[in-house]
Amino acid sequence: MRVHLYTGALSLVRKSGVGQAIFHQEAMLESAGVTVTGGWEEKADAVHINTVLPDSVLAALRARLRGETVIYYGHSTMQDFRNSFVGSNLLAPLFQKWICFCYNLGDVILTPTPYSQQLLESYHLKKPVLALSNGVDTAFFKPSKTQRCAFRRRFGLQESDKVVISVGHMIERKGILDFIEMARALPEAHFFWFGYTDPALVPEPIKAAMAAAPENVCFPGFLDQSSLRDAYCGADVFAFCSKEETEGIVVLEALACGTPTVVRDIPVYADWLRGGIDVYKAADAPEFTQIVSGMLAGTLPELTLAGRRVAQARSLQNMGRQLCRIYRSRHILPGPITTPAWQPEQTVPSRQPAVLP
Repeated sequence: MRVHLYTGALSLVRKSGVGQAIFHQEAMLESAGVTVTGGWEEKADAVHINTVLPDSVLAALRARLRGETVIYYGHSTMQDFRNSFVGSNLLAPLFQKWICFCYNLGDVILTPTPYSQQLLESYHLKKPVLALSNGVDTAFFKPSKTQRCAFRRRFGLQESDKVVISVGHMIERKGILDFIEMARALPEAHFFWFGYTDPALVPEPIKAAMAAAPENVCFPGFLDQSSLRDAYCGADVFAFCSKEETEGIVVLEALACGTPTVVRDIPVYADWLRGGIDVYKAADAPEFTQIVSGMLAGTLPELTLAGRRVAQARSLQNMGRQLCRIYRSRHILPGPITTPAWQPEQTVPSRQPAVLP
């Protein structure tokens, strides 16, 4: 089988979750023995489209004219477009109409979680929507004392220093304001926010909050994958304060590295991350502060083993097999459907969630 992984405009999304999803798809396909191509020279059995930029629309139309099956990835929703960049709330209704047009160019739409599947289905799309995790490279992202030391050495930290990190664009939706508030309430800890956003797209309230952030907050910018892995391994807590996600690849990366993790208690995590079992969940900045304080002090139970199992269930190899199962169900790939259905809720033994003090 041959799959064309369309990478037009990749340079624009390389540093985002969408860019990582494209790289993950290549690894998934190759792990399943599928031939991956990036050009139009030979006809492919399927073409993967990952962005909603104009060039992707043209690519989808071209693929359909060539008789190739179009797999459109639904990474974006109107809900996660809001509260992001300058003008996003004003443009959100138009954005929804645009992504519906784009996604309907696919023969099937893949989206990372049951939650995002429900959102897209509520848009009354004409094509079937299926949930498939973006996956995580568990061979690359894994616990390492060497990487932990590298991170702490790079930023001049002692082993005894308490470190909290987060990753994402500098936008309200990602929870950067709550992250800064949490750092202000916990001055004894070091806080790092990794990520880059074009300053022209950062809303003024966010710029002002970053400029007024306490001294224990650092904004080092974008990190490559190796440095980001060091950061996960070197941190004592990964605090993901995002208010809306379709999945959150960085959450999977942190869990794979065995980083104690707290996320916002939002619907996207309801089906696969259990509060007090796999991760901790917080509703607002005060609760984030309370939980992170307990995690740093060691007064809350350790959840990293269960968290790693969640990530391992979504390894690129496992997701590659699930993707081939979808191909077979859509008659893109010949052969029987032998891969068992993906059931993330069964990745760890059931037990009672940890109770906050």
